[in-house]
Amino acid sequence: MKYTTLNEYLKERFGCKVYKIAIDGGFTCPNRDGTLGTRGCVFCSGGGSGDFAESRRLAVTEQIEQGKKRVGAKIKDGKYIAYFQAFTNTYAPVEVLKEKFFEAIRHPDIVAISVGTRPDCLGSDVLALLDELNKIKPVFVELGLQTIHERTANYIRRGYALEVYDKAVSDLHKIGINVVTHLIIGLPGESESDIIESVKYVCERTDGIKLQLLHVLEGTDLADDYRAGKFETLTLDEYAALIVKCVEVIPESVVIHRLTGDGAKRDLIAPLWSGDKKKVLNTINKALNEGSPVIKKAAE
Repeated sequence: MKYTTLNEYLKERFGCKVYKIAIDGGFTCPNRDGTLGTRGCVFCSGGGSGDFAESRRLAVTEQIEQGKKRVGAKIKDGKYIAYFQAFTNTYAPVEVLKEKFFEAIRHPDIVAISVGTRPDCLGSDVLALLDELNKIKPVFVELGLQTIHERTANYIRRGYALEVYDKAVSDLHKIGINVVTHLIIGLPGESESDIIESVKYVCERTDGIKLQLLHVLEGTDLADDYRAGKFETLTLDEYAALIVKCVEVIPESVVIHRLTGDGAKRDLIAPLWSGDKKKVLNTINKALNEGSPVIKKAAE
């Protein structure tokens, strides 16, 4: 089974070990500020999927320096990607975005920036800014699609149609932006064939893919449904088997940025096995019949 891991891709592109530093830019989301809703997506934590980001009370440069200290023991003579992760990182006046993004991209240890956002928050002014930034250092845009299936998208309160994602990818590719697409594995009501359809669909469009385990966090509407018995989460063996089937249909041209994911342990309700990251990675390695460290690095 041949596939391209993020670790391999980054080393080839930048010539050294590259580590992501999660940044909280202090943004919100149209699913939270009343534009589309106030409760966020059904699975979204209070941190807007940025539970492991640095504190939004710090300036971007300070967050980068804090992040460097956190991973100092793991990386020698390497560089960093500033990952704007929490909430929707293009959902603000373009002047605000420009200030924060330029502060990150001008940092001497930053080789690229990665911007997590929604496909419906990429107006022409934002695209022009991303184009400008991409001429300075590489820009990755990470789109939270989660699923291609309308019934599931409605349940999770995604708030936009699949066609919006398609247009966003097209617009980003026109200005040379590398697109990474997020999918959640194990969404309520989705079958194995539904999941594989989503993977195949995005792989015809995206440059990179992130496969994220559905985990249930305290304080989310998903937690209420889980406690009400409306769905069950995957077992570790089920998840590993699904990952194998997903990887089998991902072409080498699409970089695998992530094979799993974990929520903050203080808020984790289910599946509890996801809190043991080492065991999860080892199980995925075994399922892929590949015990080399490269899989571990791809899954982190």
